[in-house]
Amino acid sequence: MDFEIVFIPEARKEFKKLDNSIKQLVADKISKLKNNPHLGEPLGNKLGRNLTGYYKIYVFNKKIRIVYEIIDKFLIVKIITISKREKFEAYFLADKRKNLKILF
Repeated sequence: MDFEIVFIPEARKEFKKLDNSIKQLVADKISKLKNNPHLGEPLGNKLGRNLTGYYKIYVFNKKIRIVYEIIDKFLIVKIITISKREKFEAYFLADKRKNLKILF
């Protein structure tokens, strides 16, 4: 069964700002989550931030990290952040955004 991919608004903005070649790599990776949402690696406690229940996948030779949440009940993969891997930026953004809701 396919999952629906949804972005929180901040993640959508991050996606739109990507260079077109990187954007295509990110889009390809995210589309794979439709059939296999557990493709990414589960997160737990990262740098004192509780990201249990979230997953990460890498793109562009591990330079871009995508953090997402799986909402099994509604067959949704919620993209939380698409950001650079350096300085653990994605984890800090994900922690700050983890309670943001998606709009339909």
